[in-house]
Amino acid sequence: MRAVIVAAVVAFLVTIALTPFAIRVFAALKAGQPIREIGPQTHMSKKGTPTMGGVVFILATVIAYIAGHFVLAALPEREIVVDGQVYVAPLGTPSGMTATGVVLLGLFVGLGALGFIDDYLKVRKRNSAGLAPRYKLLGQVVLGAGLGAVALWVPAKTVELETVADSTVSFVRDLYWLDITKYGTLVFFIFVVMSMSNAVNFTDGLDGLATGASVMVLGAYALIAFWQYRHWDLDPSYGGRYTYEVRDPLEIAIIAAAAAAACFGFLWWNASPAKIFMGDTGALGLGGLIAGLAFATRTVLLLPLLAVLFTLIAVTWAIQIGSFKLWHRRVFRMVPLQHHFELAGWSEVNIVVRFWIIAGIGVASALGLFYADFLRVMELGL
Repeated sequence: MRAVIVAAVVAFLVTIALTPFAIRVFAALKAGQPIREIGPQTHMSKKGTPTMGGVVFILATVIAYIAGHFVLAALPEREIVVDGQVYVAPLGTPSGMTATGVVLLGLFVGLGALGFIDDYLKVRKRNSAGLAPRYKLLGQVVLGAGLGAVALWVPAKTVELETVADSTVSFVRDLYWLDITKYGTLVFFIFVVMSMSNAVNFTDGLDGLATGASVMVLGAYALIAFWQYRHWDLDPSYGGRYTYEVRDPLEIAIIAAAAAAACFGFLWWNASPAKIFMGDTGALGLGGLIAGLAFATRTVLLLPLLAVLFTLIAVTWAIQIGSFKLWHRRVFRMVPLQHHFELAGWSEVNIVVRFWIIAGIGVASALGLFYADFLRVMELGL
């Protein structure tokens, strides 16, 4: 618990402190956000606002992760014997970086770097085109494939023994009757990473909207992971494995809590009127991290509900594009969905707050389902 709290506090303070500095630097470099002329005209006043702010909360999360591991290193170690082999770890979690950390931070930093390239090209060309869509998708596929392979084939060297992900599809825990093989899971992993990173990117259109929704989703994953960490299977024959068959849940909780707190600190400067935007740097990175958290906590099919706002905006975007290509008709005034309501006359603040409420309902419902499954398992004694 101490490591999670320290990571969250460090991430929040680093983001609060560094964001004003980033605003001044990006403003001096004239790294302002280009605005699409075909978008809502109210957005023209945002032109020139510094972008690429995602660099700050990604960096803060990495720093906080390191701080959390310093705390873990200071905790007393204990020995656990599994199949005659002795494993040493601070309170049951591996010291040093794990494959789980590699996958989650790899997605966060890697997709953030891809988004940074996109933002840089937008700023340099002084238009909203940026990186060509095919190259952006290719980058998402390559990162998803590489880190998905780590998640599926790199075994733990400590007590947890499992890989980060496996061949079964999960809801609130693994569904053992739904096995799609590791190669099928790799394809699924890539799809979820691409879908969620683009979904968060679509949502990042109004001041504070994607940031606030991300705080809720990441905070929920921190709670889920810490709950999983706190519930051990006390049967010695299992060598002290977790009741939830999740690898490195404390590691997951540290990263999710740090990212949530970093976004919360960023929201101070990103709320309306925004002094800085996260850009594709932040949006793609956050989407990739959220996708990775779904696999790491074995709650993949819970993700569409837990991240319901991102899901809704992505689905309505697909409906609009599909309808226009097939029948040359628009279902919504404009996509992403938040722009539809802008053109309907809603104020930006009203849209953001109401969409946050939708995001909160999704998070609460998903956490309710997760806890209801825990009560069911405890009642049945499984």
